[in-house]
Amino acid sequence: MLHMVKLAVGIQSIEDLARRQSHQTPPVDDLDGTDATGVPWFRTRMYPRRAAEIVDGGSIYRVIAGRILCRQRITAIRPDTRDDGASCALVVMDPEIIPVSPRAMRPFQGWRYLRPEDAPPDLTANGHTGDVLPEALRNELAELCLI
Repeated sequence: MLHMVKLAVGIQSIEDLARRQSHQTPPVDDLDGTDATGVPWFRTRMYPRRAAEIVDGGSIYRVIAGRILCRQRITAIRPDTRDDGASCALVVMDPEIIPVSPRAMRPFQGWRYLRPEDAPPDLTANGHTGDVLPEALRNELAELCLI
């Protein structure tokens, strides 16, 4: 298993990411025979050489405002074509957005591989599903290096 990390450009919060994804229109009528309505996706110029490892349980970790804040499980990666005819990769994600322990990350272009041992832990891990801090407070504490 392998993960990806990508900047969420123009996104200000996890709630903003969820709102934008809910308004996405499917790039195709269906994905592997299932209805694509409401399925979040993005296109990326470079096709991951290790796509099979990513689809085998990997997630996309999102950098929002300089910190990795959440992840979504990747369900499919397939070749696609942009509107201008350029080839690209279509990355399809599970709609569930899982908050993770915030981790600072410098800006970069495109996406990067992320090994499981380097990925921040889920905030809902270890049975702590009901006591997740509000995102604004979590971000403020992370800026102060308290979490």
